[in-house]
Amino acid sequence: MATYVLLATYTENGLKGIKDTVKRAESVRELAKKAGLDMKETYWTLGAYDVVAVFEAPDDETMTAFSLSVAKVGNVKTQTLRAFSSKDMAGILGKMV
Repeated sequence: MATYVLLATYTENGLKGIKDTVKRAESVRELAKKAGLDMKETYWTLGAYDVVAVFEAPDDETMTAFSLSVAKVGNVKTQTLRAFSSKDMAGILGKMV
């Protein structure tokens, strides 16, 4: 499974229901399970992003479809990053020419 970091910022709609943000995160966790992903962690953050979540997914296409599914609800805008562990990075560096 590949690791992904999802960065989210609240939309105006998301801020209207801000008191439900923890409940919404649990709904996202359940949606992730149904889509074949594992939501490892969720953090509410200060700075440029309001929520940071870590997922494991089988491939880029599955994660992209899931991220779009979350964004279409309208509570957050998302940006998804593919993340590599130190073991992954060592393998990547080993392929350098």
